[in-house]
Amino acid sequence: MKLTVSRSTFDEQQAIFTAELVTRIKIKLQEGGVEPDKLEDLTASIALSIAGVLDDLANIETDDGVEVHPYLTFRTEEDHLIHCGENSYTYELVHGAMKQLFYR
Repeated sequence: MKLTVSRSTFDEQQAIFTAELVTRIKIKLQEGGVEPDKLEDLTASIALSIAGVLDDLANIETDDGVEVHPYLTFRTEEDHLIHCGENSYTYELVHGAMKQLFYR
């Protein structure tokens, strides 16, 4: 696989990915019986927590001292890995995804 920097493609893919992540969290919470008045806040809280891990904002380290640093890429149909040249920023996209999902 070839690693390719493409900010515009990455931005588009990351926005779609983040919206899908937020949507699936909401669906699973609804299936789990979360009360409607708690659904939005809980969806946002979980989405922001996951986004922080994906974006390498959370300190992930095992008891043995192994550090984990995620680096988000997206695969194209041509088996290229698209990245933006730095850490992802899904955390910044959660608010917009929440607005689309809860306030359409």
